[in-house]
Amino acid sequence: MDFAILTDSTCDLNSDLRENYDIDYVPMHFAIDGQDYIADLDYKTLAPHDFYEVMRQGKRVFTAQVSAVDFKQKFTEYALKGVDVLYISCSGALSASINSARIVASEVMNNYPERKIVCVDSLVSGAGQGILCIIASKLRKKGLSVEDVAQFIEQNKLKANQEGTVEKLSYLRQAGRISGARAFFGGLLNVKPIIISDVNGKNVSIEKVKGRKTSLDKIVERTVVEFVKNDNYDDIFVMHADCAQDAETVKEKLIAEIGIEGEKIHIGYIGPIVGASVGPGTVAVYFLGKQVEYCAE
Repeated sequence: MDFAILTDSTCDLNSDLRENYDIDYVPMHFAIDGQDYIADLDYKTLAPHDFYEVMRQGKRVFTAQVSAVDFKQKFTEYALKGVDVLYISCSGALSASINSARIVASEVMNNYPERKIVCVDSLVSGAGQGILCIIASKLRKKGLSVEDVAQFIEQNKLKANQEGTVEKLSYLRQAGRISGARAFFGGLLNVKPIIISDVNGKNVSIEKVKGRKTSLDKIVERTVVEFVKNDNYDDIFVMHADCAQDAETVKEKLIAEIGIEGEKIHIGYIGPIVGASVGPGTVAVYFLGKQVEYCAE
């Protein structure tokens, strides 16, 4: 029996990829000046440049996880169609959506005992989460069951690598990701952190470099070391927060360093949920590579 692949607003997959791989998502929300917006992956409610311009103007963007009501509506929608669900969530270290999903899934399965709803914590966010959804889709097409696909994702999710850097530390401070002192002195010294997702699904700074160009070169360098060509999926995502030229620069460097074909590197916008924490100017590379072993704790 076929099953639905469901994710959320942090997967950063555009409409073409979602349609091509038949991936659905349940949206999160964000608020600016008290006005609520749906965190639409295609930025239909607020254009990406306008979203990041709001942050440049100093306004705070508040984000909200997927609500239990939205989960219940989506899970029930598929149950009524007689379709099982595999939900691949944002890292549980960054969002409580996975916890809410599991509670609601249990409730819906009690109401529809013939249905299966499997929830997997991806331990990553952004396009790394999206890559896991694409792999799940490819395995589904091969005829694997929802349980077998979920098991494969569980066993391989730490191979979804993230190598990112931000332009300004002030946005991480505003989002409560780093202290005010670290942001202040880091800004004075022009420090740029290199941010990965660790074994616990936390976004952590694994290196610090000086200057924008050096930070972009460093995420390319780290990608070259960690990238592994994979039979399941060997495309690379270069995601940016309203700095397309920097993303293009990273893409060209990756083509030269790895020898990968240009069409296998996808450039796209970082969505509003992740973007609200990292801020405009962020660039992140996502790919399947060596299994993540770094633990911040």
